[in-house]
Amino acid sequence: MTVLPVRFEDTYHTPGNASNVMTRAFPNLFFYPSILATVGWASHLAKKGKLAPETWVNSSMGIVRALERAGVSLHFENLSAFMHLDGPCVFIGNHMSTLETFVLPALIRPYRNVTFVVKQGLMEYPFFKWIMRSTGAIAVGRDNPREDLKTVLEEGTRRLAEGTSVIVFPQATRSETLDPAIFNTIGIKLARRAGVPVVPLALKTNAWGMGTLFKDFGPVHPSIPVRIRFSTPLHIEGNGKAEHQRICDFISAALEEWR
Repeated sequence: MTVLPVRFEDTYHTPGNASNVMTRAFPNLFFYPSILATVGWASHLAKKGKLAPETWVNSSMGIVRALERAGVSLHFENLSAFMHLDGPCVFIGNHMSTLETFVLPALIRPYRNVTFVVKQGLMEYPFFKWIMRSTGAIAVGRDNPREDLKTVLEEGTRRLAEGTSVIVFPQATRSETLDPAIFNTIGIKLARRAGVPVVPLALKTNAWGMGTLFKDFGPVHPSIPVRIRFSTPLHIEGNGKAEHQRICDFISAALEEWR
């Protein structure tokens, strides 16, 4: 694994001087040109097969700083939960917006190789598709759950065997709440098959809203803080039902606290 400079320690909170009155008044005007430039450059390198790990981290960090300049406060907690693991893991979290896909590499990749399970559509997005392909993302269609499970188990086990951790969002759609009935066990099944721990991940990222024309790129809301919290790794025992429940309880408690 390439060792990258540490960007965040166990806990991080956006400093009070990260933005100004102008950027908070017109957040989208300042945010979107910045991320287009950042993602565009990373995509250019990825298309040529030259997206180095540090470039991906720097690109992700650029999104963090762009959000902060737009007036959004970010709060990251308990990164030490995964920092010192001996091997790869499966991160299992709720899915609320586009933001987590852009920001999580800055938090996780300096410590360990990582990739995402993403919807097939993201593998076709202009610019973004080259980054996802370059970083080994696992694409699922979400129309055939059985086929998706097969893909995640086969491709995910291969990534984990190679030392790459996998981020899984088990919800079929993004939501500001957690419905355990649709929060499936695909991440648990992957971790059990690969013999690796899971790291629960609670996210509140609706500061990046959904758009009307382009769903993934909606308005930025500076008044809504971003919160990302990791929990203690869990080792799967038996069928994993107990661990799945603990993950749901952790995320639900965090969302309730932040609500």
